[in-house]
Amino acid sequence: MIYLYLGLAGIVGGLLGGMGMGGGTLLIPILTFLFDIAQKNAQAINLICFIPMAIIALIIHAKNGLLKFKGLLPLVISAVGSSIGAVFLLKLIESDLQTKLFGGFLIFLALSRFYNLIKKSKQKNIEKN
Repeated sequence: MIYLYLGLAGIVGGLLGGMGMGGGTLLIPILTFLFDIAQKNAQAINLICFIPMAIIALIIHAKNGLLKFKGLLPLVISAVGSSIGAVFLLKLIESDLQTKLFGGFLIFLALSRFYNLIKKSKQKNIEKN
């Protein structure tokens, strides 16, 4: 039965990841809260799951002409460099603190999305009047 639930978690993560919305944003909390997997392990599992999802999504987006390569090199170099640094930093941070930091990040994302929705709603109301 656990494999069914893990499969469902993978489907949800894959759907979000394929749409470019960060499947790990949901997959990591599912793994930590529902399956009691340590934060560090959940992050590692998410990274492993991300590889095939990213390859498939990249191929599909390329076929649809959605990729823009201008300015890509500085973005990739800085992302890879900071990822390497983050891996070493995470070795120094306790799993409980990682969970709290990730939870805080998710709350920040939710609040910023909510703020943007309110802002857009007010802007539409102004345009109507």
